[in-house]
Amino acid sequence: MDAAKLKGLQAQIKQGFRDDPESAQATLTASGNIDVARINCRLVHETPTDVCGLHPMTGGDGSEACAANMLLQALIGCAGVTFGAVCSAMELSIDAAKVSAEGDLDFRGTLGVSREVPIGFQAIRLHFVIQSSAEDGKLSKAVELAERYCVVAQTLKQVDVSWSRSA
Repeated sequence: MDAAKLKGLQAQIKQGFRDDPESAQATLTASGNIDVARINCRLVHETPTDVCGLHPMTGGDGSEACAANMLLQALIGCAGVTFGAVCSAMELSIDAAKVSAEGDLDFRGTLGVSREVPIGFQAIRLHFVIQSSAEDGKLSKAVELAERYCVVAQTLKQVDVSWSRSA
């Protein structure tokens, strides 16, 4: 894509964000299923590609992966694997577990529409849903340890982590 085409495409988006600042806000998500027995986390992909491109809110067509979504996928992948390892080490019986992440972005920052808007995620939330007969205290401790030893979560350090029991 040449510069004139990109500028033209983004000019429309930027004007829309100036006219309606709330339209620039989005929550990106990622999720995965944790296999404690195999100590892995299968990511659920919305865009099955290894090619990164612009997010649709910055001019992309949605056919390529957004690096911001990939960051959330890296977080859930690392947190899911770490949770599996912790549960194995603690000898916790886990019937099923899922992990999801949500990240709030205001695209006015990355597009330079407003200097007051930070570039990047304003908040990231990581949530585990666990099906298990284990005591809540032990599950809470497993999530706490997964957060503590997750390389990606510790790198980001702004992640809010929670968990709930599934039915």
